[in-house]
Amino acid sequence: MKYLPSCAKKVDKYLFYILIFIIFFVQTKLFAQSNLEINDLDYFEMPGLNVTVFSDFYPEGHQHGVTIIQHGERVASNGDLRLEISPGQWSSVPKKGKRSVDKRNKTIMQHLWYPDSSRDRKGFNPIKYPDLHFRYDVSVTALEKSKFKIIVNLDNPLPAEWIGRVGFNLELFPGMFFGKAFLMDDQSGIFPIQPDGPVRNYYDDYLAEPLASGTKLVLAPEKDDQRIMIESENGLELWDGRANHNNGWFIVRSVVPANKSKAAIEWIITPDVIEDWQYTPVIHLSQLGYHPDQKKTAIIEQDKTDIEISDFILYKLSDAGKEEVLRGKPVINGPFLRYKYLTFEFSAIKEAGMYLAEYRSTVFGPFKIGKDVYDRHAWQPVMDYFLPVQMCHMRVNEKYRVWHGLCHMDDALMAPVDTNHFDGYMQGNSTFTDYKPLQPVPGLNAGGWHDAGDYDLRVESQIGTIWTLSLIIEEFGLDYDATLIDQKNHLVEIHVPDGKSDLIQQIEHGLASVLGGYRSLGRLYRGIICSDLRQYVLLGDGSVMTDNLVYDDSLEISEIKNGRSGKPDDRWVFTEENPDRSLNAAAGLAAASRVLKASNPELSDECLTAALSLYALYENKTNRAAFKIIALAELFQTTNDKKLMQELVGMKEEIRKNIAWTGAAIGRIIHLIEDKSFKKDISEAVSDYQKELNNMVLSAPFGVPYRPSIWGAGWNIQSFGVAQYFFHKGWPEFSSPDLFVNALNFVLGAHPGQNGASFVSGVGAESVLTAYGVNRADWSFIPGGVVSGTAIIQPDLPELKEWPYLWQQTEYVLGGGATNYMFLVLAVDALYD
Repeated sequence: MKYLPSCAKKVDKYLFYILIFIIFFVQTKLFAQSNLEINDLDYFEMPGLNVTVFSDFYPEGHQHGVTIIQHGERVASNGDLRLEISPGQWSSVPKKGKRSVDKRNKTIMQHLWYPDSSRDRKGFNPIKYPDLHFRYDVSVTALEKSKFKIIVNLDNPLPAEWIGRVGFNLELFPGMFFGKAFLMDDQSGIFPIQPDGPVRNYYDDYLAEPLASGTKLVLAPEKDDQRIMIESENGLELWDGRANHNNGWFIVRSVVPANKSKAAIEWIITPDVIEDWQYTPVIHLSQLGYHPDQKKTAIIEQDKTDIEISDFILYKLSDAGKEEVLRGKPVINGPFLRYKYLTFEFSAIKEAGMYLAEYRSTVFGPFKIGKDVYDRHAWQPVMDYFLPVQMCHMRVNEKYRVWHGLCHMDDALMAPVDTNHFDGYMQGNSTFTDYKPLQPVPGLNAGGWHDAGDYDLRVESQIGTIWTLSLIIEEFGLDYDATLIDQKNHLVEIHVPDGKSDLIQQIEHGLASVLGGYRSLGRLYRGIICSDLRQYVLLGDGSVMTDNLVYDDSLEISEIKNGRSGKPDDRWVFTEENPDRSLNAAAGLAAASRVLKASNPELSDECLTAALSLYALYENKTNRAAFKIIALAELFQTTNDKKLMQELVGMKEEIRKNIAWTGAAIGRIIHLIEDKSFKKDISEAVSDYQKELNNMVLSAPFGVPYRPSIWGAGWNIQSFGVAQYFFHKGWPEFSSPDLFVNALNFVLGAHPGQNGASFVSGVGAESVLTAYGVNRADWSFIPGGVVSGTAIIQPDLPELKEWPYLWQQTEYVLGGGATNYMFLVLAVDALYD
């Protein structure tokens, strides 16, 4: 009996020390949380505030330098020395050197220098680097609470002629500040919606005069969650960077002074932070909804410090409002990026209707559960709007609206040799044709779709769209007519059926460009694009890019004669020797040949002839076996040629090694292959690959392999989903349909970040309605366009801003965009119905 009290005393003593340790540890953590500290990802962090220092390097995309993330939103970025007051997409940028992180002294320093000669190649950067060479460091040091200091040290003072030009810029995201106040010493104002004059010439650039200047700037003083104070004895200027670039941001700037190198720039920045702030939970679901038999999983995203697990509530809507049909606790999925994720499965709910989901104060919806969820308002906008609007060499009407006039009827001039175009096209030391540089090439002023927001025609985008539309017809038998397409009169009328399949007519439109080029050039074109940067940045109606008259170099620039013009504004056509792209085109042409056989046998035969010629020319020139394998698979389906099958089976080892790339093509024809050894070995490779994918899926909560990047991953995940459909078709015993179903859900809203909108404009309760399309200057969208989606602000912030000029988040493209999405919708619909 005496032993027990003695033991208890010892236990009490140990518990006392443990308790003291816990109290000390908790106090230390709480103290650390009230001040900026450098975390394990090497950026400054405290609740409600993050400061990254050159974690990103994409200045032309406004992701660079010192970046401020306040209460979960990126509010400022691109903090660095720049050679212009308001730099643009092709402005000089520095070269990034060594980055050092000193956690003890709470300092991160980045070494940089001008110029970045790697970017100053002929034609790559239209704005050449000036003759200015200097090195410098940008260091950021955390001070008390949320305050931090930026210091810029130069190795040497700047040359006298550059004083006033070089300055430290910090860009402010306009969408966060429109209509908010600013205070600068004794000046004040409101951040304007549009850039306003007066305008002056500053160093050969027309800019609106500064909004204010002084030594202390307070941003959004009326907002506790947005207020930021910037102080500098160097002097501060507040500029509107949209006056000379539509895609510019507001800019806070200090000029580098003369005869100074050490601490040439010094700023103190104090963002206000709400005490004990936590990220408001977000519910991620498909914005469109679910088939009753579909697995339904809500993904809940909450602050990584948020330990509370609240009830998830599902409501069904009725004429009386809403009725609770399910309530329960989500389960922990784990951490991903900067958040903690929970999941809640409600697959048992099958009753058709409209639903809302709720978690704490967050409400998601409405969304639909029903067998007809994919029947309407799902894939139709792609065919009703996006593809018609993107059609080149046509006038596109929608009742009272003209989407664009008849465009680019002067296509195209042969690109000059030895040209490195600013958008990446390259013409080698030959035109690879009989056409001379700048000679008009006939047959190119028909067909094709404008790619992205740039009005160019890339052959891989054209053939990719043709190919996917062909597979849609082949797999799902889709016959849909909602658009009048009159090729003779170059006219499109949206929502005017013409008695013909829209998919077939769109395929024919794409082929008019691809085969038109093939007929004229004797080879595929690489791309067709404008030659001038002023044309390239056009925002608006593509019909005004050129005069629609073929260029004649014998005429004066303003002269028009015999339907020709002396104005050299015609787009250029580029050619190349590229076996991989040629084999890719052969595969797409072979697929098109099959679906055109009944309706247009002459065009079908031409597709197949071109496909076989391209294959014969390039099959032994590629170093990447996957392209040859895919072309072989498509050609065999079209021709049923046993020799092609023998050649394909003979490439078994290459197929195995490249199963991630080749498996979808083989999955379409595996039932036609009789070689048992081939089928056994390929099945083993597929099994191993699917196991690998299943392990990759576990690293993120969205049910697909997801590797976040500066660019949104939506297009890649769609392409992955289409491939997985064919893996499942060929090997259902190894390949789950979940991967392509989840790929669709990802695009429709089950993706990370505060903005859970559908990537498909006009589809779902909430979707991206401010997109980087040809109408982006109007802060508008094209229904059925699919944006790249949520991007990553390095190292861990998912972001999808409501802003029309971030191409890495909201750009539309062909090929991997809208038609792949359309395929996935039809695939999931076919799976359940």
